Amino acid sequence: MTATVDRTIISERVPSSPARLSFTPAGSPPGLLDGAWWPRSRNLFHELPALMKVLDARWDRITRVTVNPAHWPVVPRKVPVTGHTVHVGWFAEEQDPNKLILLSYTTGRWDLLVIPPETGAAAAARLMSAAATPGGLRTASALMASENTTRHAQEAMWRKEEWETDGGAVSATGDPARLLASARAR
Repeated sequence: MTATVDRTIISERVPSSPARLSFTPAGSPPGLLDGAWWPRSRNLFHELPALMKVLDARWDRITRVTVNPAHWPVVPRKVPVTGHTVHVGWFAEEQDPNKLILLSYTTGRWDLLVIPPETGAAAAARLMSAAATPGGLRTASALMASENTTRHAQEAMWRKEEWETDGGAVSATGDPARLLASARAR
């Protein structure tokens, strides 16, 4: 996906929905992530104000945000939020594509897993919980890969169950009638 840097600031904006977030508990041991954010779209200009509304109250004024442009079609340079402007930067090679870095002059840096907007609610809940684990040592991309592996395994299991329910082969050890029929055929 190619990212476009948008240097304009649009003063009119449609009000956004509340941010969907999870955080590590205050005072917990540091880890690689400080929580997770599940935006509703891939439009940073629209999504960041709702995020900043929550984060400015929690961590003081966020002044800078960095992203990897792999998942964001347009990366605005500046986003006006209530009371100030947030500067947005991007790092294609250096930053995990599934992570958002937040910076505040007064209180430091936070790293959040960015859960893709199209993620289902159950998967997003698992990812939000995993990202908010105190002292977690898994990167944002490692959490996403783990969730993808879980999802693929569940889908394979569901396909197998559906196939067997629809008359597909059942394990010979689990079906006595099939064992008997197999023995008679020999």
